[in-house]
Amino acid sequence: MTPLPLSGIKVIEFTHAVMGPSCGLILADLGADIIRVEPTTGDPTRKLKGFGKGYYPFYNRNKESIAINIKTSDGKSIARKIVNKADILIENYGPGTMDRLGFGYKEMKSINPSLIYASLKGFLSGPYENRHAMDEVVQMMGGLAYMTGLPGQPLRAGASVIDISGGMFAAMGILTALFERKTTNMGKYIKSSLYETCAFIMGQHMAYSALSDEKIPPMTNRISAWAIYKVFDTKDDEQIFVGVISEKHWEKFCHEFKCNSLLDDSRLKTNNDRIREREWFIPEIEKLLKSFTKEEIIYKCQKGGVPFAPIACPEDLFDDIQLNHNGRLLNTEFPNGTQAKMPRLPIEYGDSDLGLRKNPPNNIGKDTEKVLSELGLSSNEMDQLKDDKVIYFES
Repeated sequence: MTPLPLSGIKVIEFTHAVMGPSCGLILADLGADIIRVEPTTGDPTRKLKGFGKGYYPFYNRNKESIAINIKTSDGKSIARKIVNKADILIENYGPGTMDRLGFGYKEMKSINPSLIYASLKGFLSGPYENRHAMDEVVQMMGGLAYMTGLPGQPLRAGASVIDISGGMFAAMGILTALFERKTTNMGKYIKSSLYETCAFIMGQHMAYSALSDEKIPPMTNRISAWAIYKVFDTKDDEQIFVGVISEKHWEKFCHEFKCNSLLDDSRLKTNNDRIREREWFIPEIEKLLKSFTKEEIIYKCQKGGVPFAPIACPEDLFDDIQLNHNGRLLNTEFPNGTQAKMPRLPIEYGDSDLGLRKNPPNNIGKDTEKVLSELGLSSNEMDQLKDDKVIYFES
């Protein structure tokens, strides 16, 4: 089997929720050895309900779990021993928390100069840096919620896109620092953030604003750059998205849907012509597509090479033939015993299998005994630490 690219890289993860664990997940899938530090009472996301129910089981595969109370002197000592052997530390606690606990960058650098230390925060350095933030907070203040919702009704995106993107940028910084360390032999402090990540994602809209004399409308109220680029109702009361983004697509569309009268209409020669005529043109296309079933539209679009998409919900993804190809959905066992197929890291990396090596830890501190044994602690010492509530593991 081809070795994984980050095999042998040791990571200690002081994280919670989504942003930090998503960064760790990327490194873990790439082969890094991740030790995730949980409180002795367990990561709170293990117990979340509603939309938080999927956080822990998805973002914690391929990791080991150790439960330590790092507010105690013995707990601090154990964690520092792990840091001393680590290549990377990831943390996404609130501003100043790691410094107060004695695990800030300066102190960790003093015991491990080659450590790459990644802080994932709400904001980068500046006037806002001590403010707490969450994905939804920065979507609101970063303009993404405005662009997503209806006019006057800002709406967060339907997934934790900023948390995950911020974790991806942190992973990018970590990998860059690993590359640089080969030359310098020194570690690096890296900081990624939610707010600046949101601003980066909004860059295309900021550029649009700079080039426009008008206030930018939400995406739900926009005039698309392409005349046909929307969700349509079908004959069988389903919905489908169709996008015609080139003149070739337009010709193919008219051929497949047998509407050559539109193709020959002098008012509709170019995409910009069709946008100008959209008040009568779009209702004609809506009426046309409403005369076909969803499967008929899929067949015609696929045959003609016209972009299309059925409207899916999360449950539909489990059986998607593309996602199931080559094992791109990983058969995973969740901590409660549920079996489900979860998405792989969405890259192909040569012949490496960036798959499932460890299920998300089912028990709090599942690997506490193993990790502490590797640090040289005896069974009696571990039992005493457990009695003192410094560590936790299930006997």
